Amino acid sequence: GEVGRRNSAGVGTGVYKSLDGGNSWKHLGLESTGAIASVLLHPTNPEVAYVGALGNTWAESPERGVYKTTDGGKSWDKVLFISDRTGAIDLSMNPKNPRQIYAAMWRVERKPWTLIDGGEEGGLYLSVDGGDEWKKLQGGLPEGEVGRIGVSVSPANPHRVYALVTAKDDAGG
Repeated sequence: GEVGRRNSAGVGTGVYKSLDGGNSWKHLGLESTGAIASVLLHPTNPEVAYVGALGNTWAESPERGVYKTTDGGKSWDKVLFISDRTGAIDLSMNPKNPRQIYAAMWRVERKPWTLIDGGEEGGLYLSVDGGDEWKKLQGGLPEGEVGRIGVSVSPANPHRVYALVTAKDDAGG
């Protein structure tokens, strides 16, 4: 599904996996997630992956959030859920410590007459234990209503994390 929310945005059918360079594909589920914004693969364990689901932005959607598999996609656990209106728009993993994962959460609802873009539920979340527990980051980031966020852990210096944050007035950047 498309995560660039426009009036004609398409809805996806889940996660697919190829083991032969894209010649054939196997459906791995998450068909109700609507739009998948990001996929992270564990750097040393091919059975572990994370999916950032923006969800069905045309309606409230309990399938929004971050999902994790530990068996190559045979089963999925929702490891981060904020609400039916807030989904994951970006994920980034520390390349030197794959247990450290950042999730950018965005409250977005597309209506035929408007786009609800942002809210106080959104923000940048961090897990230091491979997705078992999450904490909303504060301090140095915009407070209150935030919109879409892009996040990336620097591969050259994993102690540095970049975030592009949409926020009210001059708070974003």
